[in-house]
Amino acid sequence: MTFSTLGLSPDLLAAVHHLGHSSPTPIQQAAIVPALAGRDILGSAQTGSGKTLAFALPLLQRLQPTTSRVRQAQALVLVPSRELAAQVGEVLQALAQHLQQRVKVSVFFGGVSINPQLMGLRGGTDVVVATPGRLLDLVAHNALKFDQVSLLVLDEADRMLDLGFADELAQLLALLPAQRQNLFFSATFSPAVTTLANTLLVDAVRVEVDATQQQPVEIIQRVIAVDAAKRTQLLRHLIKQQTWPRTLVFVATKFAAEIVADKLRKGGLTAEPLHGELSQGKRTQVLTDFKLSRLQVVVATDVAARGLDIVGLPVVVNFDLPRSTQDYTHRIGRTGRAGEPGLAVSFVSATTQAHWRLIEKRQQVKLALESVPGFEAREVAPPASASPDAPAGMGSGGIKGLRPSKKDKLHAAAALQAGQGKP
Repeated sequence: MTFSTLGLSPDLLAAVHHLGHSSPTPIQQAAIVPALAGRDILGSAQTGSGKTLAFALPLLQRLQPTTSRVRQAQALVLVPSRELAAQVGEVLQALAQHLQQRVKVSVFFGGVSINPQLMGLRGGTDVVVATPGRLLDLVAHNALKFDQVSLLVLDEADRMLDLGFADELAQLLALLPAQRQNLFFSATFSPAVTTLANTLLVDAVRVEVDATQQQPVEIIQRVIAVDAAKRTQLLRHLIKQQTWPRTLVFVATKFAAEIVADKLRKGGLTAEPLHGELSQGKRTQVLTDFKLSRLQVVVATDVAARGLDIVGLPVVVNFDLPRSTQDYTHRIGRTGRAGEPGLAVSFVSATTQAHWRLIEKRQQVKLALESVPGFEAREVAPPASASPDAPAGMGSGGIKGLRPSKKDKLHAAAALQAGQGKP
């Protein structure tokens, strides 16, 4: 199948070709045609599957030409993070350059001064890509109205609810016209996501793309046993010995990101932390330097690294194991993108062995526990926890299971309230 069979305009076909996309991915094949027909979409596909183009192309094609001097937003894309907002905006802007009609795409997120964003809205806009909090700030300044919004996209809705955006999302939904098209994309369907979908979507086309349908991705997974105190030394050793040109390292906290990055710098590597409490200017600079290979290592938390699309990233390291299986999938999905091979390495200490076994079980993989000469693990695993979902060293919460947690129930309740408030 080619993009020309999906009903796209000649302008958008030229734009897709210019961006180097030769054929649509499974999620694009399944979602674009019904989206162009005006149907609501409930789409599920993993990271790197091409979800952005799956909603960006129908969004741009369905925009109505405007003769008004002041543009009014026709489409709204809500995302959970600053970096994802920037990436989605870049894709939309790159596609819009090839359209005959001029389309203004505006991107808004927090962490930076609101004043330039307010100035940028002079004359209005056609498409808004934003995080919920900053969008509400703009509404409070009377800088945006949503009377003409006919299309709403929720991208990575699972993460939006997980990060606590339910209340802000409910406020925004109450401002939108009742009659609109909804394109709803999520990597996973938690109870809160399902409830939100049921309240938002009308006669939706459900599109689910599992791992076997996606473009084959070659990600070699390795797991290395190492004492917790030696992880930084081992990381530095592997980067130098294996001559990894760029490495994205995941840690559990912003404090760990700062400490590990500092130790790597003292060891002769160019490294920077990336976490939610950095200024937006600093985060942007770190990512730019990393993409241009001016940095060898970025040490990131999950909040900061969610949705990153870094072309040709060869290695991802789980310095700290993720709490949930879904986060493991998203982390290793930062490498092995666009058909290129990738490597994902996880460090496992005595206190996290039980947690790693749970990740293996739920990922349906079984990896040999390796040992690196000079960094052999000496510590002994503590007695097994009484609860299989609360492995030693991971706190009482353990790995997230499939049953709804208290947080899931709160999110579901907020989502239901949002739906009931809809006209």
